[in-house]
Amino acid sequence: MIRVEDLRKSYRGTTALDGLDLEVAEGSVAALLGPNGAGKSTLIRILATLLRPDSGRAEVGGFSVTAQPYRVRALIGLTGQFTAVDDLLTGHENLVLVGRLYRLSPAKARGLADDLLDAFDLGEAAGRRAGTYSGGMRRRLDLAAGLMTRPRVLFLDEPTTGLDPRSRRTMWSAIRRLPERGTTILLTTQYLEEADHLASAVTVIDRGRALATGTPEQLKARAGGARAEVVLADPRQTAAATEIMTRYGPAPTVEGETVTVPVAEGVLPDLLRDLDAAGVSITGLALRRPTLDDAFLALTGGDL
Repeated sequence: MIRVEDLRKSYRGTTALDGLDLEVAEGSVAALLGPNGAGKSTLIRILATLLRPDSGRAEVGGFSVTAQPYRVRALIGLTGQFTAVDDLLTGHENLVLVGRLYRLSPAKARGLADDLLDAFDLGEAAGRRAGTYSGGMRRRLDLAAGLMTRPRVLFLDEPTTGLDPRSRRTMWSAIRRLPERGTTILLTTQYLEEADHLASAVTVIDRGRALATGTPEQLKARAGGARAEVVLADPRQTAAATEIMTRYGPAPTVEGETVTVPVAEGVLPDLLRDLDAAGVSITGLALRRPTLDDAFLALTGGDL
Protein backbone atom coordinates (compact mmCIF):
# COMPACT_ATOMS: atom_id res chain seq x y z
CA MET A 1 0.00 0.00 0.00
CA ILE A 2 2.97 2.31 0.63
CA ARG A 3 6.23 2.10 -1.30
CA VAL A 4 9.22 4.42 -0.86
CA GLU A 5 12.45 4.07 -2.82
CA ASP A 6 15.64 6.11 -2.39
CA LEU A 7 13.71 9.10 -1.03
CA ARG A 8 15.77 12.23 -0.36
CA LYS A 9 14.95 15.62 1.14
CA SER A 10 17.17 18.42 2.44
CA TYR A 11 16.40 21.73 4.12
CA ARG A 12 18.97 24.47 3.50
CA GLY A 13 21.84 22.03 3.51
CA THR A 14 20.50 19.84 6.31
CA THR A 15 19.64 16.33 5.17
CA ALA A 16 16.29 15.07 6.47
CA LEU A 17 15.93 11.97 4.29
CA ASP A 18 19.00 10.28 2.88
CA GLY A 19 17.94 7.54 0.48
CA LEU A 20 15.13 6.09 2.57
CA ASP A 21 13.46 2.83 1.48
CA LEU A 22 10.19 1.57 2.97
CA GLU A 23 7.30 -0.76 2.17
CA VAL A 24 4.02 -1.10 4.11
CA ALA A 25 1.62 -3.95 3.43
CA GLU A 26 -2.10 -3.31 3.01
CA GLY A 27 -4.15 -3.63 6.20
CA SER A 28 -1.12 -3.56 8.49
CA VAL A 29 0.15 -1.22 11.20
CA ALA A 30 3.72 -0.10 10.52
CA ALA A 31 5.76 2.05 12.88
CA LEU A 32 8.67 4.38 12.23
CA LEU A 33 10.84 4.42 15.33
CA GLY A 34 13.58 6.96 15.79
CA PRO A 35 14.78 10.00 17.74
CA ASN A 36 13.87 13.62 17.07
CA GLY A 37 15.33 14.75 13.76
CA ALA A 38 15.49 11.24 12.30
CA GLY A 39 13.23 12.21 9.38
CA LYS A 40 9.96 10.62 10.54
CA SER A 41 7.73 13.68 10.18
CA THR A 42 9.37 14.68 6.89
CA LEU A 43 8.46 11.29 5.45
CA ILE A 44 4.85 11.58 6.64
CA ARG A 45 4.54 15.05 5.08
CA ILE A 46 5.86 13.78 1.76
CA LEU A 47 3.52 10.77 1.74
CA ALA A 48 0.59 13.06 2.61
CA THR A 49 1.49 15.30 -0.39
CA LEU A 50 2.25 18.25 1.88
CA LEU A 51 5.93 18.35 0.90
CA ARG A 52 7.78 17.50 -2.30
CA PRO A 53 10.88 15.28 -2.10
CA ASP A 54 14.11 16.33 -3.77
CA SER A 55 14.43 12.94 -5.46
CA GLY A 56 13.34 9.34 -5.20
CA ARG A 57 10.00 7.63 -5.53
CA ALA A 58 7.02 7.49 -3.16
CA GLU A 59 3.67 5.84 -3.85
CA VAL A 60 0.49 5.39 -1.85
CA GLY A 61 -2.04 2.90 -3.14
CA GLY A 62 -0.07 2.66 -6.38
CA PHE A 63 -0.25 6.42 -7.04
CA SER A 64 2.76 8.74 -7.12
CA VAL A 65 2.69 11.41 -4.42
CA THR A 66 4.30 13.90 -6.83
CA ALA A 67 2.67 13.06 -10.18
CA GLN A 68 -0.78 12.07 -8.84
CA PRO A 69 -1.26 13.96 -5.56
CA TYR A 70 -5.05 14.28 -5.92
CA ARG A 71 -5.39 10.51 -6.33
CA VAL A 72 -3.29 10.03 -3.20
CA ARG A 73 -5.32 12.54 -1.18
CA ALA A 74 -8.50 10.64 -1.98
CA LEU A 75 -7.03 7.60 -0.18
CA ILE A 76 -5.50 9.08 2.95
CA GLY A 77 -6.20 10.56 6.35
CA LEU A 78 -3.72 12.37 8.57
CA THR A 79 -3.45 13.05 12.27
CA GLY A 80 -0.47 15.29 12.96
CA GLN A 81 1.63 15.91 16.04
CA PHE A 82 -0.57 18.79 17.17
CA THR A 83 -4.31 18.55 17.69
CA ALA A 84 -6.24 20.31 14.91
CA VAL A 85 -9.71 20.83 16.37
CA ASP A 86 -11.77 24.01 16.73
CA ASP A 87 -12.16 24.79 20.42
CA LEU A 88 -15.29 26.89 19.83
CA LEU A 89 -17.18 24.05 18.15
CA THR A 90 -18.61 20.99 19.86
CA GLY A 91 -17.09 17.61 19.24
CA HIS A 92 -19.96 16.74 16.91
CA GLU A 93 -19.70 20.05 15.04
CA ASN A 94 -15.95 19.52 14.53
CA LEU A 95 -16.51 16.22 12.78
CA VAL A 96 -19.44 17.45 10.71
CA LEU A 97 -17.32 20.40 9.57
CA VAL A 98 -14.57 18.05 8.38
CA GLY A 99 -17.14 15.90 6.59
CA ARG A 100 -18.64 18.91 4.82
CA LEU A 101 -15.16 20.08 3.75
CA TYR A 102 -14.80 16.67 2.12
CA ARG A 103 -18.13 17.33 0.37
CA LEU A 104 -20.16 14.76 2.25
CA SER A 105 -23.87 15.50 2.39
CA PRO A 106 -25.08 17.06 5.68
CA ALA A 107 -26.99 13.90 6.60
CA LYS A 108 -24.04 11.60 5.86
CA ALA A 109 -21.61 13.85 7.72
CA ARG A 110 -23.85 13.90 10.81
CA GLY A 111 -24.37 10.14 10.73
CA LEU A 112 -20.67 9.38 10.35
CA ALA A 113 -19.82 11.88 13.10
CA ASP A 114 -22.21 10.11 15.47
CA ASP A 115 -20.67 6.72 14.68
CA LEU A 116 -17.11 7.94 15.19
CA LEU A 117 -17.87 9.76 18.43
CA ASP A 118 -19.35 6.55 19.84
CA ALA A 119 -16.40 4.48 18.55
CA PHE A 120 -13.93 6.77 20.33
CA ASP A 121 -15.91 6.95 23.59
CA LEU A 122 -16.85 10.59 23.00
CA GLY A 123 -20.61 10.15 22.58
CA GLU A 124 -21.48 11.65 25.95
CA ALA A 125 -19.28 14.68 25.25
CA ALA A 126 -20.50 15.19 21.67
CA GLY A 127 -22.44 18.34 22.56
CA ARG A 128 -19.67 19.98 24.58
CA ARG A 129 -17.24 22.52 23.14
CA ALA A 130 -13.93 20.90 22.24
CA GLY A 131 -12.19 23.58 24.30
CA THR A 132 -13.52 21.87 27.44
CA TYR A 133 -12.08 18.46 26.48
CA SER A 134 -9.07 16.91 28.19
CA GLY A 135 -5.90 16.33 26.20
CA GLY A 136 -6.74 12.69 25.65
CA MET A 137 -10.27 13.51 24.47
CA ARG A 138 -8.94 16.10 22.04
CA ARG A 139 -6.50 13.59 20.57
CA ARG A 140 -9.28 11.04 20.12
CA LEU A 141 -11.45 13.69 18.46
CA ASP A 142 -8.55 14.58 16.17
CA LEU A 143 -8.12 10.92 15.23
CA ALA A 144 -11.85 10.63 14.55
CA ALA A 145 -11.63 13.65 12.25
CA GLY A 146 -8.92 11.89 10.27
CA LEU A 147 -11.33 9.00 9.71
CA MET A 148 -14.30 11.02 8.45
CA THR A 149 -13.60 9.93 4.87
CA ARG A 150 -12.94 6.29 5.84
CA PRO A 151 -9.41 6.49 4.39
CA ARG A 152 -7.64 3.41 3.11
CA VAL A 153 -4.37 4.76 4.52
CA LEU A 154 -4.02 6.68 7.78
CA PHE A 155 -0.86 8.55 8.79
CA LEU A 156 -0.40 9.08 12.52
CA ASP A 157 2.49 11.40 13.42
CA GLU A 158 3.32 10.77 17.09
CA PRO A 159 -0.38 10.39 17.94
CA THR A 160 0.01 10.02 21.72
CA THR A 161 2.66 12.65 22.45
CA GLY A 162 1.91 14.40 25.73
CA LEU A 163 -0.84 12.02 26.84
CA ASP A 164 -0.96 10.39 30.25
CA PRO A 165 -0.62 6.58 30.37
CA ARG A 166 -4.36 5.96 30.63
CA SER A 167 -5.20 8.23 27.68
CA ARG A 168 -2.38 6.65 25.68
CA ARG A 169 -3.79 3.16 26.18
CA THR A 170 -7.26 4.37 25.18
CA MET A 171 -5.77 5.70 21.95
CA TRP A 172 -3.97 2.40 21.40
CA SER A 173 -7.25 0.52 21.69
CA ALA A 174 -8.85 2.79 19.10
CA ILE A 175 -5.90 2.47 16.71
CA ARG A 176 -5.77 -1.32 17.01
CA ARG A 177 -9.37 -1.62 15.79
CA LEU A 178 -8.75 0.27 12.54
CA PRO A 179 -7.01 -2.47 10.50
CA GLU A 180 -10.10 -4.63 11.04
CA ARG A 181 -11.85 -2.20 8.69
CA GLY A 182 -9.06 -2.53 6.13
CA THR A 183 -7.23 0.66 7.07
CA THR A 184 -3.46 0.65 6.58
CA ILE A 185 -1.67 2.66 9.27
CA LEU A 186 1.77 4.23 9.24
CA LEU A 187 2.65 5.83 12.57
CA THR A 188 5.70 7.61 13.88
CA THR A 189 6.63 7.35 17.51
CA GLN A 190 9.39 7.78 20.03
CA TYR A 191 7.61 5.49 22.49
CA LEU A 192 9.13 2.02 22.42
CA GLU A 193 6.13 0.50 24.16
CA GLU A 194 3.80 2.06 21.59
CA ALA A 195 5.61 0.51 18.64
CA ASP A 196 5.76 -2.82 20.47
CA HIS A 197 2.00 -2.81 21.21
CA LEU A 198 0.63 -1.55 17.91
CA ALA A 199 2.91 -2.43 15.02
CA SER A 200 3.27 -5.65 13.10
CA ALA A 201 6.35 -4.15 11.43
CA VAL A 202 8.81 -1.59 12.78
CA THR A 203 11.37 0.37 10.78
CA VAL A 204 14.18 1.93 12.79
CA ILE A 205 15.37 5.14 11.17
CA ASP A 206 18.14 7.53 12.06
CA ARG A 207 19.58 10.49 10.18
CA GLY A 208 17.13 9.98 7.34
CA ARG A 209 18.01 6.35 6.63
CA ALA A 210 16.25 3.08 7.39
CA LEU A 211 18.59 0.97 9.51
CA ALA A 212 16.45 -2.15 9.93
CA THR A 213 12.91 -3.41 9.40
CA GLY A 214 11.14 -6.34 11.01
CA THR A 215 8.62 -7.37 13.62
CA PRO A 216 9.28 -6.03 17.11
CA GLU A 217 10.49 -9.48 18.16
CA GLN A 218 12.87 -9.74 15.20
CA LEU A 219 14.42 -6.37 15.97
CA LYS A 220 14.77 -7.15 19.65
CA ALA A 221 16.50 -10.42 18.78
CA ARG A 222 19.21 -8.39 17.01
CA ALA A 223 20.13 -6.89 20.37
CA GLY A 224 21.02 -10.31 21.78
CA GLY A 225 19.29 -12.72 24.11
CA ALA A 226 17.96 -12.51 27.65
CA ARG A 227 20.04 -11.36 30.60
CA ALA A 228 19.90 -12.37 34.24
CA GLU A 229 20.27 -9.50 36.70
CA VAL A 230 21.19 -10.18 40.31
CA VAL A 231 21.05 -7.41 42.91
CA LEU A 232 23.36 -8.19 45.81
CA ALA A 233 22.51 -7.46 49.43
CA ASP A 234 26.22 -7.17 50.23
CA PRO A 235 28.58 -5.71 47.57
CA ARG A 236 31.45 -7.62 49.21
CA GLN A 237 29.99 -10.79 47.68
CA THR A 238 30.38 -9.49 44.11
CA ALA A 239 33.32 -11.80 43.34
CA ALA A 240 31.46 -14.88 44.56
CA ALA A 241 28.33 -13.98 42.62
CA THR A 242 30.31 -13.27 39.46
CA GLU A 243 32.09 -16.64 39.68
CA ILE A 244 28.75 -18.48 39.96
CA MET A 245 27.10 -16.51 37.17
CA THR A 246 30.01 -17.27 34.83
CA ARG A 247 28.69 -20.85 34.76
CA TYR A 248 25.52 -19.59 33.07
CA GLY A 249 26.83 -17.12 30.52
CA PRO A 250 29.91 -15.30 29.25
CA ALA A 251 31.45 -12.19 30.73
CA PRO A 252 29.19 -11.04 33.57
CA THR A 253 29.19 -7.28 34.06
CA VAL A 254 29.06 -5.43 37.36
CA GLU A 255 27.40 -2.07 37.92
CA GLY A 256 27.13 -1.03 41.54
CA GLU A 257 25.36 -3.85 43.39
CA THR A 258 23.98 -5.43 40.20
CA VAL A 259 25.64 -8.29 38.35
CA THR A 260 24.33 -9.06 34.85
CA VAL A 261 25.05 -11.98 32.55
CA PRO A 262 23.58 -13.20 29.21
CA VAL A 263 21.66 -16.43 29.84
CA ALA A 264 19.38 -18.97 28.19
CA GLU A 265 15.69 -19.09 29.06
CA GLY A 266 14.71 -21.11 32.11
CA VAL A 267 17.94 -20.90 34.11
CA LEU A 268 16.79 -18.63 36.93
CA PRO A 269 15.75 -21.42 39.34
CA ASP A 270 19.14 -23.13 39.00
CA LEU A 271 20.98 -19.82 39.33
CA LEU A 272 19.03 -18.94 42.45
CA ARG A 273 19.80 -22.35 44.03
CA ASP A 274 23.52 -21.97 43.28
CA LEU A 275 23.65 -18.49 44.78
CA ASP A 276 21.81 -19.68 47.87
CA ALA A 277 24.07 -22.71 48.27
CA ALA A 278 27.11 -20.42 48.14
CA GLY A 279 25.64 -18.13 50.79
CA VAL A 280 25.29 -15.16 48.44
CA SER A 281 22.50 -12.89 49.72
CA ILE A 282 20.45 -11.08 47.10
CA THR A 283 17.64 -8.52 47.16
CA GLY A 284 16.54 -8.97 43.56
CA LEU A 285 16.67 -11.44 40.68
CA ALA A 286 15.20 -10.75 37.24
CA LEU A 287 15.27 -12.01 33.67
CA ARG A 288 15.58 -9.03 31.32
CA ARG A 289 14.63 -9.55 27.69
CA PRO A 290 15.85 -7.14 24.98
CA THR A 291 13.74 -4.06 24.32
CA LEU A 292 13.35 -1.99 21.18
CA ASP A 293 15.63 0.54 22.86
CA ASP A 294 18.29 -2.18 23.09
CA ALA A 295 17.73 -2.88 19.38
CA PHE A 296 18.13 0.79 18.55
CA LEU A 297 21.31 0.94 20.62
CA ALA A 298 22.68 -2.11 18.83
CA LEU A 299 21.87 -0.62 15.42
CA THR A 300 23.02 2.96 15.98
CA GLY A 301 25.32 3.02 18.97
CA GLY A 302 22.97 5.50 20.66
CA ASP A 303 19.65 5.21 22.48
CA LEU A 304 16.35 6.95 21.90
